[in-house]
Amino acid sequence: MTWIIKVIPLKSASRWSSPLVDEVMKDLASSREGLSSEEASGRLKKHGHNEIKFKRRGPVLRLLAQFNNPLLIVLIIAALACLILWLFMGEEEIVLDMWVIIGVVIATAIIGFVQEGKAESAINALRDMMVHKCSVRREGSRKEIPARDLVPGDIVLLETGDKVPSDLRLLSSSNLYVDESMLTGESMPVPKDIKETGDELFNIAFSGTFVTGGRGEGVVFATGEDTELGKIAGMIKSSAHTKPPIMKKISSFVKVLIATIIAFGLLMFLFGVFLWNYDAVYMFLAMIGIMVAMMPEGLAGAVIAAFAMGSTFMARKNAIVRNLPAAETLGSVTVICSDKTGTLTRNEMTVQRIYSGMRNYTVEGIGYEPSGNILDENNAEVKEPAPELERTLLTGYLCNNAGIEKDGDRYVAKGSNTEAALIVSAIKGGCKGDHERIKEIPFEAKYQYMATLNDVDDGKVLLVKGSPERVIEACDSMMVEGRIVPLEKDAIVHAMGKMASDALRVLAFAYKEMPKDRKDIGREDVSGLVFIGMQGMIDPPRQEALEAITKCGTAGIRTVMITGDHALTASAIARKLSILDDSGKVLTGRDLSEMTDDELHDVVDEVSVYARVEPEHKFRITKQLQRKGHIVAMTGDGVNDAPALKAADIGVAMGRSGTEVTKEASDIILTDDNFATIVDAVKEGRHVYDMIWRVILYLLPTNGGQGFAIAGALLLSSFIPVFKESLPIEPVQILWVNLVIAIACAIPLIWEPPEKGLLNRPPRDPKERLFNRFFMIRVGMVSLIEVVMIFIMFLTFYRMNGNESSLLPQAQTLAFTTIIMIEVGYLFTARSLKDSAFRINPFRNRWLILGAALTIALQLLLVYSGPLFGISPFRTEPFPAIWWIPLVVVSTSSFFAVEAEKLIRRRLARKGE
Repeated sequence: MTWIIKVIPLKSASRWSSPLVDEVMKDLASSREGLSSEEASGRLKKHGHNEIKFKRRGPVLRLLAQFNNPLLIVLIIAALACLILWLFMGEEEIVLDMWVIIGVVIATAIIGFVQEGKAESAINALRDMMVHKCSVRREGSRKEIPARDLVPGDIVLLETGDKVPSDLRLLSSSNLYVDESMLTGESMPVPKDIKETGDELFNIAFSGTFVTGGRGEGVVFATGEDTELGKIAGMIKSSAHTKPPIMKKISSFVKVLIATIIAFGLLMFLFGVFLWNYDAVYMFLAMIGIMVAMMPEGLAGAVIAAFAMGSTFMARKNAIVRNLPAAETLGSVTVICSDKTGTLTRNEMTVQRIYSGMRNYTVEGIGYEPSGNILDENNAEVKEPAPELERTLLTGYLCNNAGIEKDGDRYVAKGSNTEAALIVSAIKGGCKGDHERIKEIPFEAKYQYMATLNDVDDGKVLLVKGSPERVIEACDSMMVEGRIVPLEKDAIVHAMGKMASDALRVLAFAYKEMPKDRKDIGREDVSGLVFIGMQGMIDPPRQEALEAITKCGTAGIRTVMITGDHALTASAIARKLSILDDSGKVLTGRDLSEMTDDELHDVVDEVSVYARVEPEHKFRITKQLQRKGHIVAMTGDGVNDAPALKAADIGVAMGRSGTEVTKEASDIILTDDNFATIVDAVKEGRHVYDMIWRVILYLLPTNGGQGFAIAGALLLSSFIPVFKESLPIEPVQILWVNLVIAIACAIPLIWEPPEKGLLNRPPRDPKERLFNRFFMIRVGMVSLIEVVMIFIMFLTFYRMNGNESSLLPQAQTLAFTTIIMIEVGYLFTARSLKDSAFRINPFRNRWLILGAALTIALQLLLVYSGPLFGISPFRTEPFPAIWWIPLVVVSTSSFFAVEAEKLIRRRLARKGE
């Protein structure tokens, strides 16, 4: 087992770890014999059952809440408009459009319902961690009771395989090891002891953790929601999930859009009735037509498609998106708060330095792959190790319960990461052979060493490894150049301090010759040892993490390390990864506990490393960064990370090492636990924003052009009499345009490759609106072009054919087709927001080509199928084929206008630079 562990210094638990056992028993009014049945019953009434209580919203309310969404409100209004047109105008063909829209509304609501249910399942995952039955001592007898009936003061008996039923202060232990990975995310079991330890919680067993070895007993000091697990559940329940920035922007945009459309429609109705003397019913229907024209019915579906496509792209980069808007939110982050172990580092302990025989050695290689050399102080390969170096490596190899094996194309540790590192360093030094182990003294926290009795070179040898302080204390001599000499403790301590200052975890090694007939060893034998050396190891940073952090800096994203490790180790790794410079600040959990939220708010922008943190600290750090206006991504793997993940703008869980609770509370899961994957996902997130932005900029001119065309026709009807007889386009045609353009043209824009330099941009300002100056110019310009071209084509056809009323349906069909053709032309310049379409390979996105071709094909079918089939559901009349020549010319108007605008912007940008 390992003795290099991560502990979680929880304040509430620390209160019970510090006092002596007798004081704890006195405070809890309990005894070693346990509580009486009457006393337990009374305490159960006072403290309640040992369970986490859950308040859940019913499925009906959860489903209804999904309709409180501006995007769905747009669709609902559009469906109501269709219903009104059907009821008042008898447009039977519009019923199909109405049901399509209703289908999109229901599908979107169901997706939201399912996603919210998944979020609540984080609490359910915590419930599953509660124990159903447990063994206790009551009235001096062992009993098995329902775990929910446990009360403070109960004596709980633990054995290998048990799940700890509540928070316990240990009263006795025998080689007790507990797996706390569900709390801390650390994979190695933690040795437990009964010694009073203060903040180092070796004598505390937490609810929901597993006993992996040994046995023990403890007294209950917290049950139910008072346990650390219960408090974490409370934090998850109390922290509302942050609304994604893009959804805030879309909500704000859609609210303004809806208000503008309704106000504009009402204004046109009032003008038509009271100023232009139109019939009220006619103007009501015209008002509905304007609203239908200007309502982007396809926007919700296109945005959801962009989120879904972004999620697909991220999945290919090892990031699984659980919450669709998170695909874009990650592209907006300004701060990434990351755990250290396994995310920024390899989670592969590696021996880097050896001190033996008063000399220092360097070990090549990273991780568990047994390749590399040992170099001397002159950086020369050590081909013939000195006897003390050879024995140091051999002791690490034999006094060891771990191993390494090849898994695919990489080597992995089997057992303790620390011991696996010693196996690797020994192999690099040429250690071979199988030396029989006769006896073992396993590691225990209070002794801080492990010892084995082995057959070595036809003799019995006691081999010892452990903490330098404990091993040095047991030595009275040392080996130098193969000779036994007096122990030079000061020199060894100095070398140990130098390793520790570089954040290396240091283990010391010693041995003692034993009689050949010796078959057993005891702790009394661990004295009079010969010191042979020390090995310093570290969990090295990932090379790809260093590159990713550099990319983050270029992208304007700050990386913050939050770890349960010691401040010295954390700061050393942070410096290697360029997270921390010489002037950077490091705050510990103790510092954070002494700070108010306002004090933390004042320094949170200056601190890039937090060490020895508690669960609530991550939560507080997240909240204060958000208070500063940051968009925060938080990584985590243990249950204690779940509240912070849920509170963050983006919660990122580890797929390999993360607990189910953490995954359920997250927005994104990294399947490879690699920080570099987050940065790849940030790039994809920015691409998703561009996709959404392109889709909105493409769709809105369609609605603007159609709406203003109807309004313009009403306004000009006093000067152009034909507009009193007929509007340029029919409402049913408008619905067709909105839906076919959204599906066949806008959605293929999503397949456009990412634009260059996505990670060279600064993060977007969270307060930036979608409805900005760029939006106004682009949408306004294309909408104006559509209005002008609709009028030109409609009026030209009408007047060139004798101003006959019978030709109005053909003129409307031509205007209807004009909109389609302009949008097809606009599609090819909408592929990039700023780059020229002439520099884009026209065939790089085959879906866009297919969408444009399908749109034109469907339009041809609508225009010319009426006489063929005897029906015309969209009120179209075939027009002469010669008119396709001006239609093709008109289709280029929006293309060249936008290209000219882009050119002007690029030249102004270069001039500004």
